[in-house]
Amino acid sequence: MESNLKARIRPGQARRKQRTDRTVRAVFFLAALISGSCIVLITLFILMKGIQPFLPGYAYGSVSLKDFLLGTLWRQDQGVYGVGFIVINTLISAFGALLLAFPIAVLTALFIVKIAPKPVKPLMKTVVELLASIPSVVYGVFAAGVITSLVKGLASLAGVSTAGGSSLLAVILLLAIMIFPTITSLAVTAIEAVDPDLELGSLALGATATQTHFKVVLASAKSGIFAGAILGLGRAFGEATAVAMVAGNKLFGPTFNLFDITRTLTSTMLAGLKETTGLDYDIRFSVGLVLMVVILLSNLSLNWMKKKVGNGQ
Repeated sequence: MESNLKARIRPGQARRKQRTDRTVRAVFFLAALISGSCIVLITLFILMKGIQPFLPGYAYGSVSLKDFLLGTLWRQDQGVYGVGFIVINTLISAFGALLLAFPIAVLTALFIVKIAPKPVKPLMKTVVELLASIPSVVYGVFAAGVITSLVKGLASLAGVSTAGGSSLLAVILLLAIMIFPTITSLAVTAIEAVDPDLELGSLALGATATQTHFKVVLASAKSGIFAGAILGLGRAFGEATAVAMVAGNKLFGPTFNLFDITRTLTSTMLAGLKETTGLDYDIRFSVGLVLMVVILLSNLSLNWMKKKVGNGQ
């Protein structure tokens, strides 16, 4: 039997298969090398530009690193660059949006996969995908016209004044809408990948369908769900254009009042960017470095939280 199989496999065919396998592996390795090199080059460029304002020999006058990281005032017209309060504002807006969008997105994904009738599932998936493909500037225009009006109405009901609706609350609502489809799409994929035998076993042991969905399905799909949360949070941190349209770009802080204007790291990098040389330009790379550190620490925090969530047994 074995000799017959060996006879069927010609030496030439085996060599061609090996060459094809080596070629495909080389192409994959080259693609990974190019993408990894781009990330390294971009990081090095931002790092080199970002640390220049804090070096003694900087041509445009050095900036105190302590004042930059802990400062509560950003006035580029006065040469004052304090990013400490902006970091706090960014964390509040991004995690506020995640707290709003995450439970709604996960429940929506669970409904699409496990509860919605079969004719409705593809329709809802298409709607979620369309929401994810809408350009951010369109979300910004929508927020400037609709969300700000909503916030302004809420402020009037609460007896609080607001800058035409531009506020921290408007930023949170905008970012929640923007990250919702990202989290939902990955949660749908994760829930669909759960082994049906886990559900059947749970039902056989007497659990209800609702108990099975929440205690077995969601727990088993937690890796994909948290991956969606990480990507959604990354988009919330990295959004600039839409946020700048409703944030208000406050010059000092931090901002804890939901109806007060605010400023984020990305909107700071975008606002007032007119020159391509000098301190005002290079300091924005410093802000970018801070943003990268904030994203890294936030992702590590979410991964730590993921480990604390129980596994499906």
